[in-house]
Amino acid sequence: MGAEKAGTWEYDGYDPARERLRESLCTLGNGCFATRGALPECAADEVHYPGTYVAGCYNRLVSRVAGRQVENEEMVNVPNWLPLRFRLPDGPWLTPDTATVLAHRQVLHLDSGLLERRTRYGLGEGRALTVRQQRIVHMADAHLAALRTEFTAEGFTGRLDIEAAIDGGVTNSGVARYRDLDGRHLAHVHSGTAAPDTVWLRCRTRTSDLRIAMATRLTCDEWTGPVEIRHEHPRAAQELRAVLEPGRTVTVDKTAAVHTSRDPAISDPLCAAVDRVAGAPGFEELLESHLTAWDQLWRRADIDVPGEPGRILRLHLFHVLQTLSPHTADLDVGVPARGLHGEAYRGHVFWDELFVLPGLNLHFPEVSRALLCYRYRRLERARAAARAAGRRGAMYPWQSGSDGREETQRLHLNPRSGRWLPDHSHLQRHVGSAIAYNVWQYCQASGDAEFLHTRGAEMLVEIARFWADSATWDEDLRRHRIRGVMGPDEYHDAYPDTTRPGLDDNAYTNVTAAWVLLRALELLDTLPEPRRRELVERTGLDGGELEQWQDVSRTLYVPFHDGVISQFEGYAELAELDWAGYRERYGDIRRLDRILEAEGDTVNRYKASKQADALMLGYLFAPSELAALFARLGYRLDDETWLRTVDYYLARTSHGSTLSGLVHGWVLARARRAGAWAFVQEALRGDIADLQGGTTGEGIHLGAMAGTLDLVQRGLTGLETREDALWLDPVPLPELSSYGFILRYRGHWGVRLRLEHGRVEIAVPPSDRSPIDVRLPDRSVSVRPGETCRLVLLE
Repeated sequence: MGAEKAGTWEYDGYDPARERLRESLCTLGNGCFATRGALPECAADEVHYPGTYVAGCYNRLVSRVAGRQVENEEMVNVPNWLPLRFRLPDGPWLTPDTATVLAHRQVLHLDSGLLERRTRYGLGEGRALTVRQQRIVHMADAHLAALRTEFTAEGFTGRLDIEAAIDGGVTNSGVARYRDLDGRHLAHVHSGTAAPDTVWLRCRTRTSDLRIAMATRLTCDEWTGPVEIRHEHPRAAQELRAVLEPGRTVTVDKTAAVHTSRDPAISDPLCAAVDRVAGAPGFEELLESHLTAWDQLWRRADIDVPGEPGRILRLHLFHVLQTLSPHTADLDVGVPARGLHGEAYRGHVFWDELFVLPGLNLHFPEVSRALLCYRYRRLERARAAARAAGRRGAMYPWQSGSDGREETQRLHLNPRSGRWLPDHSHLQRHVGSAIAYNVWQYCQASGDAEFLHTRGAEMLVEIARFWADSATWDEDLRRHRIRGVMGPDEYHDAYPDTTRPGLDDNAYTNVTAAWVLLRALELLDTLPEPRRRELVERTGLDGGELEQWQDVSRTLYVPFHDGVISQFEGYAELAELDWAGYRERYGDIRRLDRILEAEGDTVNRYKASKQADALMLGYLFAPSELAALFARLGYRLDDETWLRTVDYYLARTSHGSTLSGLVHGWVLARARRAGAWAFVQEALRGDIADLQGGTTGEGIHLGAMAGTLDLVQRGLTGLETREDALWLDPVPLPELSSYGFILRYRGHWGVRLRLEHGRVEIAVPPSDRSPIDVRLPDRSVSVRPGETCRLVLLE
């Protein structure tokens, strides 16, 4: 496997053990739906998993697990439009698992969003069949996909039976550890014929009652006999009998349309799917408009980084664009942590938008706005959750799906021990701070005052209100405390030898809560008076409450020990882990929590983290802003204290998350540079090398992919959008000294930034917009439209 050039990602040979990984990395999508890169002739089994997922399409089922009723909502694996299989007369269907494979090659064309495969099957007696396929999920028409298949015979003349189908018998079974859960989400499957070349299939989800419809059109350049259509529940199939001759290629085109009852501007999903596929042009014309749409995307978001890092970054950008495209701006969806690429995390929305939206803000701000609107539409549900917990304000869920209720499971399986264990990760209340941070960052980057003053202000106020009401006064400390939470680390969910879940005074939680309170107060001070009055009336704010916010924002407790920030109160009393001993015994200890539980122990006893926790503060905030936050809280955070904190937790982190390498690489690059590149490389390789041990085959890690892009865009450049200016404070990283990218800033399209060997170049395309104010540590410049500014950076 490898990438011959930046525009392709290539796989040679057939390796069943790596097939699930390849399927995830070769997924094609357009923001509305995506289809995994499975071979069309292969059904779901232990090797292959041909899933298709529609953004925002969820269903809720109840299963019995470990003697308990467990309710679970999942992103639904919808009917499979992809199947296309083939065989010689009266022979078995040919697949790489049952036939002789003489050669097999797959190429993912990143520039064009096209997946190409070429397989040469050996048929014995000097005969061979070459199968070449080109597949697209259309980026211009978000409801279409197409598959072109070319068959070429070698050493024989004869008939080839070809069957294309829509399969409504699929289930959610792509993640082994979820298989105790009911995955049968589809019901009322019916199929029919719309035209001699077109079949359709419709169904409903079992509890959410979403209607899903697909229609496929099958055409062939030449065949013998009529097309036979069979409706064999739960499949709709079409069969062709083509005549093959050496040197002559037979081409079969399959065009699919997908609609659901969530789609706007349709009356019925089935009618919409049938009409759309009937009106779709042929493969060549579809490909042309698809290529144009992808070309436009790359012009708006491309990144130029040399060598292997650049190739991987373009793959990451490709998958971000397939999950969150301009089509997403018209949808009510969040950021699925594993993309539209598989069923891990059940398609839920976590805090991963914290790593995704900052990049989108500077390329596709309309998409960022839509993703924030997903959160706003679920604000009332978050208010209800806070009330149920005895709190004011809005308590957003750690895991969200269709309607914004808390979707975090109450049990999770440790595959190492086989035991189902309590899951307390819903206590990660810091997700609310992530939402507030994204609101603020989006408005700073886009200048969208309308959103900030309306929906954004309401979310900020209600999240701030929740934090102020969650803080309790400690007379001994003379400070406010936030108790009973979990931090981003995720390993620690309770104190040793206690039954009460949750931890007190997680540093990341408390500092970000103080930041939210401060931003909300600033916003209320600057709102236009009529809008402020409306907001006060709508939310019931009063002066006494704002005084409380001021007080809490200055007095939240941040624990320290041994001259470093404590991850949480009591962290200093935990035992040290024998890291060398565990590495010697187990090798890969990324999932140290599972190892310890299988031994009858618990990670709660140790100073050991899954991923960055306190160090996440260095990811979100520039050094000056972080120091100012601590100063407002009455603490001194100088460079030496921060560097000690960085080193302390680096020595105590197992990196059991793909986000870990990203955050540590970012923090080290900004703090001291030494050692940063090793973590950057781990972040880059996280999915392509499947460093988490089989998890990428269940879906990509979208936050980590987007975060690596943002590492170049904002981390290394020190790029900030604040005070109506672009701020730059680049850090030299010897392994990546030359790079460039395009961004969109406050109405300026196609702004080019390039950093190379101590110089920065900023090119602003001609327009009628105002100049861009650019600020560096030692100077400020104003770059007018049509100008290119070149600056030498100080050492």
